[in-house]
Amino acid sequence: MHQHPIANPQSLFPWEFEKDGQEIKVRVDGQAVFNDISMRMSSVLDGVGLAYMPVDQVQSYVDEGRLIRVLEDWSPTFTGYHLYYPNRRHHSLAFSAFVDALRYRGPAATASHGA
Repeated sequence: MHQHPIANPQSLFPWEFEKDGQEIKVRVDGQAVFNDISMRMSSVLDGVGLAYMPVDQVQSYVDEGRLIRVLEDWSPTFTGYHLYYPNRRHHSLAFSAFVDALRYRGPAATASHGA
């Protein structure tokens, strides 16, 4: 990996890989730093280098053959968000909306899970 150009070094966080229970964290350096996922995507599509991206952000490009996954067997699975908060009866409307948004799985996910 250190031999390839890196399009999103995320210098604050190491890239995390996992396979068969073995976890590896790799700090990478690159030519560009992005704090916007759309700019990172554009740079990768333009051939700047490798990027550590969420699968749902790149899957359509992989399906089209515009991108390829590397180290796929080392890619950890995202299990979802976890939220811990005090069990109180009266939450603010904003907090309740936030919790509802995190719980929402969308029409396709709801239909496929029979809920």
